Amino acid sequence: MKINVTHIAIAALFSLCLFCASRAHAQTAPVLSNNPAPIHMTEHVQHATRHAMGEETSLLGDSYYSYAKGEVPLAELASPIYETPLGDVARTYRKQHATEPKAVMTLEK
Repeated sequence: MKINVTHIAIAALFSLCLFCASRAHAQTAPVLSNNPAPIHMTEHVQHATRHAMGEETSLLGDSYYSYAKGEVPLAELASPIYETPLGDVARTYRKQHATEPKAVMTLEK
C-alpha cells in the first residue's frame, strides 16, 4: 500500500480546521445571559446634610486604661547617626585625587 503525501496533508488540514472550528464554537457558547442588567446604586440622602453627632464611646470598651513598665526602645535613647552628605564626600574625593601623584608616562624605543 502506497501512502500519498498529499492525502496526509489534506487529512491534517481538515482535522486542523475541524479542531479550530470546535474551539471557536466553544468560545462563543452562551455562558452568561445576554440580557443587560442595569446597576442600581443605593443613595444616601442624609450623607451631606447636617445632623446630630453620635454618642461618644470608649475604644477600650468596659475595661479600664492600664499600662505597664518595660524597657525603653533604643530609638528613643540613642543620638541620631550623622551621615556625611554625598556632595561633601564627592568634593573630598576630588581634592584627594587632585593632590595624589600622577603616573609618569615614558616611551621606550
